[in-house]
Amino acid sequence: MSDSPFTRPIIRPDADILARVPGLCLGCLVHEVEVEPSRPDCQDYLDNELAPRLVARMEGEPLAQWPNLGPSRAGCKACGKDPGRYRISSEALYRRLKQGKGLYAINSVVDANNIASLETGFSLGSYTLANLRGDITFRRGLPGETYEGIGKGGLNLENLPLLADALGPFGSPVSDSTRALVDERTRVCLTIIYGFNGAAPVEEALRISAAAFARFCRCRPLCDPWCVQG
Repeated sequence: MSDSPFTRPIIRPDADILARVPGLCLGCLVHEVEVEPSRPDCQDYLDNELAPRLVARMEGEPLAQWPNLGPSRAGCKACGKDPGRYRISSEALYRRLKQGKGLYAINSVVDANNIASLETGFSLGSYTLANLRGDITFRRGLPGETYEGIGKGGLNLENLPLLADALGPFGSPVSDSTRALVDERTRVCLTIIYGFNGAAPVEEALRISAAAFARFCRCRPLCDPWCVQG
């Protein structure tokens, strides 16, 4: 792994989305990674510890009432996207567990990302930094904007809160694009926690997410985690 200096990417929300979601807060981590096949220790933790605990909780508490998931749904709705039709990714993960379907084993980095999402209730996106260009803006999708979502085909991005670089949109709390997905060629990974209810829960989620990455994939943080608000 390289020891060269690292400059963290510039990430900004635009004025429109800040007006609609005053509690917006993005948590950001950057790791140098060695992407491996899905690890048995991660699957064991999911199957035997995390999933049973979450399924039991879902039996007694509707997902919409969960502390970080509910505000995330509300944030998407405030942007003009129906969270019942366009489910945020953390909710989709929970629903798979509740239905007994389990999660897809992708690779060590994506699996750690999903563990962190399940642990915190936030949607997380992990992106290959080398595939991104220029500064990153968090904004609403424009009419006619689409991208190829991972495992979802073409995704209508209009009014969806999303990340965009100089080449256009590449990630959202609902589904990420294939352009920046993490695979065996990824060397530096940018992970975003999509928060809509202030800094405090995102700061805690950053701690939990950093621990999940350290535990379940070969990685080295390239800078301290940080939050992006106004």
